[in-house]
Amino acid sequence: MLLWNVKPEMISIGPITLRWYGVLFACAFVYGLRFIRQEFSKEKLPAELPDRLLIYMMVGTIGGARLGHTLFYEPQVYLPDPLRILKVWEGGLASHGAAIGIILALWLFSKKYKAKVPFVWLLDRIAIPVAFAGFLIRLGNLFNSEILGRPADVPWAVVFTRIDQIPRHPTQLYESLAYLFVFLVIRLSYRKSEVRKRHGLIFGMFLIGIFAFRLLIEFFKENQVAFESGLAFNLGQLLSMPLIAVGAWMIFRANRKKELS
Repeated sequence: MLLWNVKPEMISIGPITLRWYGVLFACAFVYGLRFIRQEFSKEKLPAELPDRLLIYMMVGTIGGARLGHTLFYEPQVYLPDPLRILKVWEGGLASHGAAIGIILALWLFSKKYKAKVPFVWLLDRIAIPVAFAGFLIRLGNLFNSEILGRPADVPWAVVFTRIDQIPRHPTQLYESLAYLFVFLVIRLSYRKSEVRKRHGLIFGMFLIGIFAFRLLIEFFKENQVAFESGLAFNLGQLLSMPLIAVGAWMIFRANRKKELS
């Protein structure tokens, strides 16, 4: 059994406080911008496009995650007071909402620059830094002592002493390591030209990997909202299922188009 009593704040300088979650979230965008700049440069695309894409990604990620939380998990809290949705510092971001927001943002970006950046081509490349972002963000959840696992008696159970004295599954760490594994698999696969030619394959692998792990790990988590207690599958699992199906369809589509070409 391990004790976890790490503070969510990394450092405080006067009125400014840096939190682990925020720093890790920012690092995800830094890595993503660096990766996309390299990929756009290889294709000899305009140098200003990655910075413009970053804005789309930030809006899609944060806006989608926030709206996803408010609509999926706590509509009764936020719909009567819609302005409260803007208070992102209060917490409440949903990864499924972020996934939808990112896909929509990429579609809008591709539509604007269609001649330069095809939508599926963009999905394959963005999937890589987004998987890495998932790894970092779940580490941020660990520092925040949130998204708690169910009580456990396994040797690696963790007591989040800032919350209670109950040994629990460290589900934040389970997910973080799972997403790191997905990142490494798709990043190594992307190096193969044969894989890159199958447009949509990397994105399909990303969706299946991320959300299949999410579906499994949810069995070890505490329910996030009360109404989940009466369900065979919780909300995180129900929202993961259609994204896994989309991933399977993307892989089928990529392989079929390769066979026909």
